Amino acid sequence: MWTKLAIGGLALTLASLAWMLTPLSGQHEAQQLPQLPPVAQAAQVTVPRPVCYSFQAQFLPHADAPAPPSRLQGKLGLFVAEVDPLTLKFKRVVSRSANEQFPLASTYKQAVMYELARQVDSQKVSLKEIFDVTQSNHSLGEFPFDGSDVNTLAVRMIQHSDNTATDILQRRVGLRQVQHNLDALNLCKSRMVLTTKAWWTAQASMSPMFPKNKEALRKAAEDFSKARGEELYQKAEALDRDAQNVFWLDLDKAISKYFESDRYDPRVDQNTHNVSTPAELAVLLSHEFLRNGLKPETDKWFREVMATAPNGNKLALPHLYFGGKGGNGWRILTYSGYLLGKDGKHYVYTFLNQESGHTYTIRDTGAAFIWINQAFKKLLALPEVSLSTAQTKKSVQDIHTDSSAGKAGKPELGTPQ
Repeated sequence: MWTKLAIGGLALTLASLAWMLTPLSGQHEAQQLPQLPPVAQAAQVTVPRPVCYSFQAQFLPHADAPAPPSRLQGKLGLFVAEVDPLTLKFKRVVSRSANEQFPLASTYKQAVMYELARQVDSQKVSLKEIFDVTQSNHSLGEFPFDGSDVNTLAVRMIQHSDNTATDILQRRVGLRQVQHNLDALNLCKSRMVLTTKAWWTAQASMSPMFPKNKEALRKAAEDFSKARGEELYQKAEALDRDAQNVFWLDLDKAISKYFESDRYDPRVDQNTHNVSTPAELAVLLSHEFLRNGLKPETDKWFREVMATAPNGNKLALPHLYFGGKGGNGWRILTYSGYLLGKDGKHYVYTFLNQESGHTYTIRDTGAAFIWINQAFKKLLALPEVSLSTAQTKKSVQDIHTDSSAGKAGKPELGTPQ
């Protein structure tokens, strides 16, 4: 039973507790918990600007390319370099228009071969897989026999520049996968996501994505060239699906008619073809041959196939090995290659020509290699500088930030400089 004294004590205790919990005024109000700022006032997250490869000539021995032979006309690009096999940095360079973008024609097929070798290496693709030529995969030009295996198609792609063989292999490894290898090297001006039949389908306006009206075609091609990442992949895959619905004879007639009409526009070439720059293509070559990550047996196969490319005998530089790829098209001529010199040094070269005064540019091959050989002669006359000395000037000598490019991230370790 509660006594009056106990009840009185309890009442006093409750009153004291109530007083302690009551907010105080004056100076004690400052001790309240601060109000959190509204979400709208939160600091913005800083998104890194894309980092892209760009060759910078001032950080290593460099010379401008010699004057080209008079037969070579139009827009010209050239990049001849010695490559350090350990760092993949360029040690000395002769160049012209190193960072300008050009259509590649069939020279891009080496990128398909590179990804094919990677997938053979990882056992995603077997050299014994068999393919037939169908109405959907038949592209322009000569084509392989039915029942050709992967190895046969690969050799036809590099040695004979077979467009149908290339498209079959490119679809087998995946359009996206070929492009991923370029993106991993931050080659922001390089696009090698389209099959041969796809870009001709675009130019010939045989896809709803590319209208026949000259200005509308030019605008559609320009919009396609601006696509990056998933948008680019989806557009390329949609265009390739349209291309597979086109009969090759109809495409042949339509593309010939386009080239010979007033609808032809070199800007459409650049915006629908697979493209790169002389310097970026040289970076890709360096990785393909000097840091491809392939097992020895797969690397041996890759090099054997790449060595079947013609025109290696046109190079004056004494060499133990040559592997490369060239291409030609309407007013377009391109060549590229890797050389292991007899001096034990490693070299790459890229030659790109657009808007030539000659429509059938294969006849300019001799002049192209005269120019390439002149550039090699000039390269060998440049002083050799140790990379350790050059690196003290600038550790990353030709990576720059380009907000207009579509690939964000840091340059891969060992990317050629």
